[in-house]
Amino acid sequence: MFELVFLGTSASAPSIRRGLPAAVVLHREYRFLMDCGEGTQRQLLRSGLGFRRLDKILLTHGHLDHILGLAGLASTFSRWEMIDQMEIYGGKLALDRVEALMRVVFGRYRPPIRMVLTDLKPGIIMADDMFELAAFPVTHRGPDNFGYIFQEKARRPFLVDRAEALGVPAGPERSRLVHGTPVTLADGRTIRPDDVLGPPRAGTKFVFVGDAAETQDLVEPARDADALVIEATYTSLEADVAREFGHLTARQAAELAVTAGVRSLILHHISRRYSEREILDEATQLFPDTRVARDLDHFQIRRDAPLVQIEREK
Repeated sequence: MFELVFLGTSASAPSIRRGLPAAVVLHREYRFLMDCGEGTQRQLLRSGLGFRRLDKILLTHGHLDHILGLAGLASTFSRWEMIDQMEIYGGKLALDRVEALMRVVFGRYRPPIRMVLTDLKPGIIMADDMFELAAFPVTHRGPDNFGYIFQEKARRPFLVDRAEALGVPAGPERSRLVHGTPVTLADGRTIRPDDVLGPPRAGTKFVFVGDAAETQDLVEPARDADALVIEATYTSLEADVAREFGHLTARQAAELAVTAGVRSLILHHISRRYSEREILDEATQLFPDTRVARDLDHFQIRRDAPLVQIEREK
């Protein structure tokens, strides 16, 4: 399962109801900050997430509305928070701008926290025994734009009924079988993992895209995702403007969701010129399971369950 909390959902400039782009992805002990527009610090506090363990930052690209909040966040971390390292992942252009921002924040002094800047290439960024995170190229204005795939690894479910029938006791024996190790029972019989594990089941797949100008190159990265998060800056009434500025319409995002066979679509990066209803109406004509994200919306994404939105405490 992945959780997703939107901190800012506006395009280019904030509105009364929407801040600049930022979101947090949570998975087990991991927290990933997706972009960091102005005002992200306050939104982190309003969301209840705070700053704890927020040491991994994934940038979709280097445009200022997606990165300016890093200056204030780094300043706060260097003074008040128990975070001694910021890992920032992005394309070269984005990282060059981040370095320039840090020179403004810290001047000629060495930052009090360790800054680890990783120049992304398409492929796996990090992985453990349960999930992997990969980057893929996205077409937008200029080079070095990336989207991200969060993918739980396939696993074989433990068949309790089969274990009971074979007399495998509850406890460490079952744990060893789950981890692929045969066990010998008290009566001398050897039970192998294949005896009590079912066929592999795909894990949850969640895809996050920031700004994008085209969708053809996004079909395969988004294929069969349980949730696709992507921009919908314009409606089709201004498709020519969307093309000029390298953005998508709500219809294009919905067409991608249909073509890629995703389960749920979440739209963000909404222009101030549109109401939420206008964006939603255009997308749902093609893809009914569409949400338009609002600031502080909180979603749970699972392979075997519908998309769940968690109500925020008032």
